[in-house]
Amino acid sequence: MLQEGLTHTSQLKVTEAVLAISMGSGDLPVLATPAMMALMENAAMLAVAPHLPEGSTTVGGHISASHIKPTPIGETVTATATVVKVDGKKIEFEVKAYCGDILLGEGTHLRFIVDRDKFMSRL
Repeated sequence: MLQEGLTHTSQLKVTEAVLAISMGSGDLPVLATPAMMALMENAAMLAVAPHLPEGSTTVGGHISASHIKPTPIGETVTATATVVKVDGKKIEFEVKAYCGDILLGEGTHLRFIVDRDKFMSRL
């Protein structure tokens, strides 16, 4: 059942591919903000996926997050998403990213439940 409190934690090893210098979001060899935010979105998607009607998925609508600490290559980052509100097809999440016990970033994320086939037919 889709409800408040559902949560999931996703994990990412910081590799060359997700560095700011590699992704073009900066010129330093640290975790790129877009990679951290994608990990947050992944956690949100997976938090609700088992609770959706057959043929449905969620798509991101908005994300607002801080990125307050850098993370070097080789470290492991975790992002946790927790459902804070369900309003019809709209799901709101609290998201946080950590490297060990160090908070890297936090914010909110909005996802919408969509029918996979209908969504793709609009392309």
